[in-house]
Amino acid sequence: MEIGYLLKYIERIPVLKAFAFLLILFGSCVESFEPQTEIFESALIIEAAITNEDKRQQVLLSRTFRLEDDGPNPESSAVVRVTDNQQNEYVFEEIEPGMYMSVQPFAALPERAYQLAITTSDGRTYGSESAALSSESEILDLYASREENANGQDGIAILVDSQALQSGNTFFRFEYEETYEIVAPRWVAVDAVVVRDRPRPPVVILEPKTEEQRVCYNTERSNTIILANTEDTGTNGLTRFPVRFITSTNFIISHRYSILVKQFVQSRDAFAFYDTLNEFSSQTESLFAQVQPGFLTGNVFSLEDESENVLGFFEVSTVTTRRIFFDYEDFFPGEPLPPYAVDCSIEFTPNLLPDSPDGASPLVQALNSLGQKYVSDSGEESRPFVLVNRPCGDCTALGSNQIPDFWEE
Repeated sequence: MEIGYLLKYIERIPVLKAFAFLLILFGSCVESFEPQTEIFESALIIEAAITNEDKRQQVLLSRTFRLEDDGPNPESSAVVRVTDNQQNEYVFEEIEPGMYMSVQPFAALPERAYQLAITTSDGRTYGSESAALSSESEILDLYASREENANGQDGIAILVDSQALQSGNTFFRFEYEETYEIVAPRWVAVDAVVVRDRPRPPVVILEPKTEEQRVCYNTERSNTIILANTEDTGTNGLTRFPVRFITSTNFIISHRYSILVKQFVQSRDAFAFYDTLNEFSSQTESLFAQVQPGFLTGNVFSLEDESENVLGFFEVSTVTTRRIFFDYEDFFPGEPLPPYAVDCSIEFTPNLLPDSPDGASPLVQALNSLGQKYVSDSGEESRPFVLVNRPCGDCTALGSNQIPDFWEE
């Protein structure tokens, strides 16, 4: 068995998730698979999407790593620059391992051509083909609709209507950020606080909570490639394009939910790259049963060795965004809430006193080490408090208690 290498998904680079499924095979067939890399090539992965938004632009650099390794390998200490055809240069700085942000905010402008230049810490140089800003397209409407998906599941579809401002805009890519409200179902206004563990007897009292633990918020980014192509439809826009589907049993829509959708207008080459990447991700079940084609080619490359494999794409895109909010009651009036993220029917009543003279108090251990939360008085002197798993009484186990700046009630 001759297996090249597996490009594993890097959590903070959602657009490259499909690289997790990309195998480069140099053999003629695959009879069996063992989770160990026999032949490995360290390839640079580049994700760079410069947009018409006036902001600090971002470039993400990492390297492939062996299947048996534990995590991603960010490419640190690189020199990253973007230049245009009017001799303007935009310098990037590393703000965390593998993540580079432009020192100054800038926006990609029409009728300019941009190129990416990278020098890694070992002195190797990389570049990109020239890329120009795509034409503009507007999101006309972003809305939610209660529907059934192709599998017959009830839920909420997030739909987009958009219209190109110029003819010829036929390739689109979408990303989203969803933020949802979390309400701890077993929250109470007081905490069980350990005053003394030793010497015996332990002392645990109830005190008012000092921070918000009932209502929190969590934000998650899309981690799939979402593409749309109107080339064969004869139109320059999209109608009821599904960006996201959330089943009715998903707890993230239990209360208030918001989604910010970003629409990128792509070039034909950029669309072809991401479309091919998406095809690899759909081949997971048969990936080891057949030989895959060679290397996935983007528009980034080594300036010193044309045979060196480099993964990724340098994209210059127009982007438009729109946000919506909705409540569970808007679509499921009077219906039971979806199941919470944690089973909150489970209760614990640990003993206050230890089983042995030199032992630790089970109640103190549950509060300190296990982080379980007080929810009521048990009425028993030996087991005075009823506890639940922390997320049931403390929403900060699942999100932040800081209200997002954009949040609307």
